[in-house]
Amino acid sequence: MEIIPLGDSVLIVRVREQFEEAPEETLDDVLRVFRSLQRAAIRGVIELAPAYTSVAVFFDPVAVLKAHGAANGMFDELATRIRSAILPASRRHSRRTATGGSRLIAIPVCYDPEFGFDLNRVAEHAKLSEREIVNLHSSAEYRVACVGFVPGFPFLAGLPKSLATPRRDVPRKEIPPGSVGIGGAQTGIYPLRSPGGWNLIGRTPLKLFDPTIDPPTLLAPGDRVRFRAITREEFESSKY
Repeated sequence: MEIIPLGDSVLIVRVREQFEEAPEETLDDVLRVFRSLQRAAIRGVIELAPAYTSVAVFFDPVAVLKAHGAANGMFDELATRIRSAILPASRRHSRRTATGGSRLIAIPVCYDPEFGFDLNRVAEHAKLSEREIVNLHSSAEYRVACVGFVPGFPFLAGLPKSLATPRRDVPRKEIPPGSVGIGGAQTGIYPLRSPGGWNLIGRTPLKLFDPTIDPPTLLAPGDRVRFRAITREEFESSKY
């Protein structure tokens, strides 16, 4: 495990070097570290952000200095406390904690061509029919590796290898909220109207980000996701 500074108010706790070789185990280890730091509630730490192989620890330098001092330097002091929070937990206990509380969430998706602007492009790249693309995408189980880019955007690991499609050479300036896309070996959902270069294959009527509720995001790192294909009529009549 490596702990390195990123600017003057963030430390990166690098849990593993690679994600692709063992995605489930890597995500479990990252969540173990994330939840251990949550429980530790280190004074001066203001936010934790898990990613594919690391956890970012955002902190208030003044608060850290007041709470812990800096006899060995502020970064070193905070890094010591981070290690103390992470290392005592056994791997067996922490792995159970990381996987035991994960939710399985069904996401309804309409794969109608009006929503799946790039469904044909993905089908051509995979050398499959559009129906086969929909069946493969909606039959797999995914896991939220991290949330970012825009508020509530889930990066989902577990895309069938045959569906992996390079991002578009020219990103779109505006993508409708709820659009489901494929970018490389990942799939994800655009929660807000935003630019983006992923291949759009459908749209969900679910609202993935709502700043008026707590938590504001529908999905969280570690959650398991399955897509459920719905018709255009079901999409229009949905009251999610």
